[in-house]
Amino acid sequence: MTRRGRPGYDLESLLAVAVKLFNERGYEATSMEELSRKLGITKSAIYYHVASKDELLRLAVDRALDGLFAVAAEAKNRDGAAIDRLEFLVRGSIKVLVERLPFVTLLLRVRGNTKVERAALTRRREFDLLVTELVEQAEAEGDVRTDIDPSVTARLLFGTVNSLIEWYRPRGGLGDGELADAVCAITFDGLRTR
Repeated sequence: MTRRGRPGYDLESLLAVAVKLFNERGYEATSMEELSRKLGITKSAIYYHVASKDELLRLAVDRALDGLFAVAAEAKNRDGAAIDRLEFLVRGSIKVLVERLPFVTLLLRVRGNTKVERAALTRRREFDLLVTELVEQAEAEGDVRTDIDPSVTARLLFGTVNSLIEWYRPRGGLGDGELADAVCAITFDGLRTR
């Protein structure tokens, strides 16, 4: 439930500034005092929206994870070959990354130092398992190379997707469709059986 706060600062704008600071300075190095200074509001105004800094982190990483799991559910429920569903998942994940870049960036930087981070890492491992299962299905259908362990394939594939946070900038240049085309052309050509 979103509560109303000081004009100009609702939960969304507060979360956007918090995620920006977490990405710039690191979650642990960012204090609520610093966040309040950046926003130009008191800490009590922040606490009107959230109970803690941990809650801000949870909301942020869940924004990324919920998007990824929504795409994974779509991929799982699609008809067709596993390789096509895997490509759908990669393309959808890139779209989530582009649309929620600060949130995905933060997610990929958590290390498990807090309860919230450990929960996020658990969900990331669940996502990795879904990808690995799709790779295994694609192998069983004869569409993916069998000389590479499916979990390695899944990690390399999503390592490529996840690396986009390091260099992709949405200002001008490639949109999510063009970016997905490039990633899929490079990765899937290497994955497919000949």
